[in-house]
Amino acid sequence: MLHPVARRLPLPERGVEIALLDWGGDGPLVLMHHANGFCAGTLGLVAGALVPQHRVIGMDARGHGASSKPEGPAAYHWDEFAEDYLAVARRLADACGGGRVAVALGHSFGGTAALGAAAREPARFERLVLVDPVVPPPPEMAGGDPTRPARIARLVDGARRRRSVWASRAEARAHFAARSLFERWLPEALDLYVEYGLFERADGSVELACPGAVEAAVFANGPPTDVVELAQRAKAPATVLWARHGDFSHRVFERVFGAMERAAVREIDCGHLVPMERPDLVVDAVLAKEAEWRSSRT
Repeated sequence: MLHPVARRLPLPERGVEIALLDWGGDGPLVLMHHANGFCAGTLGLVAGALVPQHRVIGMDARGHGASSKPEGPAAYHWDEFAEDYLAVARRLADACGGGRVAVALGHSFGGTAALGAAAREPARFERLVLVDPVVPPPPEMAGGDPTRPARIARLVDGARRRRSVWASRAEARAHFAARSLFERWLPEALDLYVEYGLFERADGSVELACPGAVEAAVFANGPPTDVVELAQRAKAPATVLWARHGDFSHRVFERVFGAMERAAVREIDCGHLVPMERPDLVVDAVLAKEAEWRSSRT
């Protein structure tokens, strides 16, 4: 398995340092953003498959992985994640991407962050690949999902009560493997989570690199209400993967991303945690579209 180089990117204007994993490669820049509670390392199976044709870099969101962990719930408003993603995109694109990110690839709330960044600075991004992004119903549809507040409350409560410390990585892996959240994960994906999603404590035990309080704050703050407005401002072509066995409404996806100039919603036979269950579907979403564009230009 390809091992990335760990880097840190100070963002003094944002008040954080963002940890990066750089898988290398000489092609167009792909900037990856993970789901809430996870880290860039969990996208390693996707990264490894893209490196032969791309330069692939993943970022740990604030509060996650090895990135800074600012204090207070306000630091985890979803606008902050979009601004962080944009700041990282600017630095990396200017350094190695010719001023643009070829593919902004985000999973779950990372997809919503990538969309928010593209809405703020459309010219910075050539393409978006949004993997089952978190999309609340737009205002005119919000009344159609009365269960949403209760679902979010359960997610917040579950994150706050989540076990966070184990005697060893082996014990942590066994704990994860026995839980339903991880039952569809590829074994290699679980190995990556154990490697990058935990840090060692002074006494030799291991702890989640994303504290439960941070994960809860992300759930509680929620994405911007009007994601349709973000979609309309983002000009880059977008491939949106909707997980058939995930948590979101296909009707909402069609409404939100139908507002984009160039977007295609693709239904995939998978649960929400696509990059860890079926990384090949994410890789195909990147490579298939590029192949179509290359053939249309010849």
